[in-house]
Amino acid sequence: MSYALSLLDKSPIVRGGTSTQALARTVALARRAEALGFHRFWVAEHHNTPDLASSSPEVLLAYLAAQTKHLRIGSGGVMLQHYSPYKVAENFNLLAALAPGRIDIGIGKAPGGLPLSTRALQAGRDPDKRPDFRTQLKELDSFLDADASRRPEGLDATPRPTDASERHLLGASVESAALAAELGWNFVFARHLNGDDATLSAAITTYRDVTGRSPIVALAAMVSSSAAEAKAQAENFTPYRVHIPGAQSVTVGSEAQAAEYARQAGVTDYTVERRKSTVLAGNGEDIVEAIDQLSIGHGISEFIIDLANTGDSRIEALDLLAAAHRPALPTALSA
Repeated sequence: MSYALSLLDKSPIVRGGTSTQALARTVALARRAEALGFHRFWVAEHHNTPDLASSSPEVLLAYLAAQTKHLRIGSGGVMLQHYSPYKVAENFNLLAALAPGRIDIGIGKAPGGLPLSTRALQAGRDPDKRPDFRTQLKELDSFLDADASRRPEGLDATPRPTDASERHLLGASVESAALAAELGWNFVFARHLNGDDATLSAAITTYRDVTGRSPIVALAAMVSSSAAEAKAQAENFTPYRVHIPGAQSVTVGSEAQAAEYARQAGVTDYTVERRKSTVLAGNGEDIVEAIDQLSIGHGISEFIIDLANTGDSRIEALDLLAAAHRPALPTALSA
């Protein structure tokens, strides 16, 4: 099938391993992805998470840019609610100047952690004066724009790159698709967080009707040469949605994490929704066949894969995906 494959990496730390080892594996995975012809390589933002080494995507992206040659690299994503849009624009303009034509700025609405880390990241800020996400994203868009008239008093987020970063909004709802379309941003639907196919279809239609383009779809996958082993491991990945009245709902990885989220938020009035696992599981051919069906059914021309594999098995998973999808990868590379 003619669609591009890209990767999202969270730099998982294996039990008994170190963050240095985890980040070295991320670099090795990026280099391997480049050699195999994958289109993009994105890194995530997670806070106060002992089993992930991915707290600052911008820092890691600078290193990845120096370790690769032509692979597009980006954030999947920066959690904008914690930061000044002006500073985020400066960071990505600097990255785009360092690696012209290769930088993607992916922005997410989620906190990327539990309430304690959110409070620490937003320390000293009056929550009643913090702008909503739509306002923040519009402000970021104006600072990234080359048109100085769109920015307050012409304020520039220097350095101004010759090739601006591509702008991507990450979301799992029709509302996020509409916001991305309104601003002219690329849209990434997080199907690994929201596996409701009706919502996926509605978000695609909403975005496509305005922009004439299709979104990227993010998927989670457990890949092994043994399909049975991959499916057995994938059973451990069940998302839970925490709903707190008057607050943004968040997705966590277990009931225990849901209870801890509520404890840190200081609430007892909350509900937890167990959601259907959307992790694709199997060997390379199984995964590519499932992606083929999504591409055909929804007209999607790019997928970004969040590998559930840990440790060195991620390199093997990458090789299996590339071998199964190889006929389309040259097309993806030229996209």
